[in-house]
Amino acid sequence: MNNNFNETMKFEPPKENVNEARDIILTVYEALEEKGYNPINQMIGYILSGDPTYITSYNNARSLIRKLERDELIEELLKYYLKNEKNEK
Repeated sequence: MNNNFNETMKFEPPKENVNEARDIILTVYEALEEKGYNPINQMIGYILSGDPTYITSYNNARSLIRKLERDELIEELLKYYLKNEKNEK
């Protein structure tokens, strides 16, 4: 670990299966919606806590979302948001 607090560390997540995170997020969203949950609230609960019980096991959604690290989910969501915000300006 870098103990020099005057330097910015560079974070580079693994770049395997570029569309995997996107596909998983969409599949989990649909499963939560089909079961009557608020997908946004449930996914936020999972991302913040790491507790997989926020995600339904319907359509294998819980197993799918656990294939990704939570930082990968945040990265995908942030990239999508910023890309769309840039295009609207």
